[in-house]
Amino acid sequence: MTVLCVRFQLPPMHEAALPGLLGLLGEFTPVVEALPPDGALADLRGAERYFGRDAVELASVIRVRALALHGVDCVIGAGPGPMLARMALRDARPGLTCAVPGEPDAVAGFLAERPVTALPGVGAVTARTLDECGLDTLGRVAAAPLPTLQRLVGAKSGRELHEKANGVDRSRVVPNAVSLPQALGRVRAGGTPVLVAERPFDRDELDPDRHRRALLSAAGELGSRLRALGKVCRTLTLTVRYADRAPVGTTRSRTLAEPTAHSAALTGVAYALYEALGLQRARVRALVLRAEGLGPAEQAFHQLTFDPVDEKVRRIEEVADRARARFGPRAVMPGTLAA
Repeated sequence: MTVLCVRFQLPPMHEAALPGLLGLLGEFTPVVEALPPDGALADLRGAERYFGRDAVELASVIRVRALALHGVDCVIGAGPGPMLARMALRDARPGLTCAVPGEPDAVAGFLAERPVTALPGVGAVTARTLDECGLDTLGRVAAAPLPTLQRLVGAKSGRELHEKANGVDRSRVVPNAVSLPQALGRVRAGGTPVLVAERPFDRDELDPDRHRRALLSAAGELGSRLRALGKVCRTLTLTVRYADRAPVGTTRSRTLAEPTAHSAALTGVAYALYEALGLQRARVRALVLRAEGLGPAEQAFHQLTFDPVDEKVRRIEEVADRARARFGPRAVMPGTLAA
């Protein structure tokens, strides 16, 4: 086993802690591929020889260090390649690494009874096509003749499916193979990156105070992630989804007076957008904030004021970011959210 797939259990508003956790993996191997917002692949072929430990033992060390240094637990899957490590992650639990041995018989046994949708890249349409022909498990797909699979899903896709079902993985861990749009999480039509923070409620929520707490949390997440990426946003958009689960909901946007990554400023705009909707006894299922019009922070302007409180809040924010990066995402948070 040479590859780990790690998913850090980051709280919803603290995905910006990922770079520091990637640095932790980088202490074991330089071959680390980020999987935003909360995961990574790590190739440990050289690390196993260097540290004299196998991948499962190194996974235990990584888990302990992530908890000790960042206050973040993680789940880890291990396998001879990225595909099997990703699949093993689905069976992993905190404190217990799920490992797929590299022997062909062990790989075949791990894959045999799994549905075809367990393979990365196999979608619902392909799975339905295979299921109609009785190929509902990876074991049956592996045993099917290659020409049959190629007739069903195409020449190239059929060959790739046949290889993956037999445990052949040609993918590699590509260091730093994460583009800006991937790091930001979502991309709007036309290729413009945006940051999105969603706060769903466990039940239809009527309480405006809970709505505002959710907005405070979401705006704090956006600010933290923007600062970690060295970005500012020019527009903030609020979407309210209601109890009828309609996919659209109500959406309002506002262009900011100046581009910012300042959490307090984003929170103020989010509150203003919410108040402008005039919701009365609305049964809200989720609140979504989007930061749009992203640009480099070093190119943004900031209107200086004579208010010492503003500058003090910004300095506190910088200190809080450093504390969270060092001691974990819950080291500093608004008192309203800690209650």
